[in-house]
Amino acid sequence: MSDLICIGAIAGAFGVSGEVRLKSFCSEPTDIGAYGPLFDEGGEREFQITLTRPVAGGFGARIKGIATKEQADALRGTSLFVPRDRLPSLPDDEFYHADLIGLSAFDTGGAQIGKVTAVYNHGAGDILEISPTGHKSALLLPFTTAIVPNVDLAAGRVVVDLPEESD
Repeated sequence: MSDLICIGAIAGAFGVSGEVRLKSFCSEPTDIGAYGPLFDEGGEREFQITLTRPVAGGFGARIKGIATKEQADALRGTSLFVPRDRLPSLPDDEFYHADLIGLSAFDTGGAQIGKVTAVYNHGAGDILEISPTGHKSALLLPFTTAIVPNVDLAAGRVVVDLPEESD
């Protein structure tokens, strides 16, 4: 399957009867249970998930066909994906991380500076990683309208207002 978006991950077994601890990457964490069957990264394996309760760091969940702690532990680290067409549309000023990765990055003068290679969020806001064409190390920039004033998904580009370098 193509066009899959990662919306969660299995963190391991929870208890001894096949329940798993599930991490949700959805803006509304409980939504992970509402998207229907989820898939592994290749789209080959399907997971029918039922959330059972909130637990530290996520949710307890049952997965159809998983009945033992050993089966649940074997799924630890499995990322969970959903076909893009099942996700809600976003307002004009919001983007799925998967849409940003791969976009060409240009400075405000129109010169290409690289490509967006990753988007991180460690709790204080999104950070774009740009692999520059003329630098050896990646640029890490806050994904704010001040630094990234323009995102054009149709054209496959972002405009970046690079901060002034200080001495």
